[in-house]
Amino acid sequence: MIPHTLEEIKKLRRKCHLTQKQLANHSGVSQSLIAKIEANTAEPSFSNAQRIFEALESMQEKKEVKAKELMQKKLFTADSKDTLKQVIKIIKEKGISQMPVLSQGKVCGLLTEAGILQHLAEHQEKISFLKAEQVMEEAPPIVSPNTGQRMLLELLKNFPVVLVAEKGELQGIVSKSDVLGRME
Repeated sequence: MIPHTLEEIKKLRRKCHLTQKQLANHSGVSQSLIAKIEANTAEPSFSNAQRIFEALESMQEKKEVKAKELMQKKLFTADSKDTLKQVIKIIKEKGISQMPVLSQGKVCGLLTEAGILQHLAEHQEKISFLKAEQVMEEAPPIVSPNTGQRMLLELLKNFPVVLVAEKGELQGIVSKSDVLGRME
């Protein structure tokens, strides 16, 4: 549980679109206690405060946007044996900036514009011979379709994209711009 202050209860309750009575029912305390806490006229016991925050956190998780709502379902992949020239053609045609690399149907890496440009600068004469597996970066994380936005944000701090899969089958891809596009 993320620590909160009592002053945040009203803000968190409203963010979850709950009435005081609904929050009271979800947390197992009285509506009058919620009203007194929000008015700063009463301090709950530690166990009541804990139940209120757990209820709020549970409600936030239920309302949280999931990977399946953020992901791009049209997913373009490269085979590890594809030439860099083939990959660049797809990237240009589809207007994408990164592409998962598969080997025998399994994700083994990621091609990014930055990685491709770096290799082109170093080995421009070999563009027709370089394979995706020689240029690819570390494979991005793979999450389930029900992974919440908070977890996606944490992963996107360290990776350009997150792949979404269910039962080993790729379903889509979530980029930083997909998450930013959903911000209110």
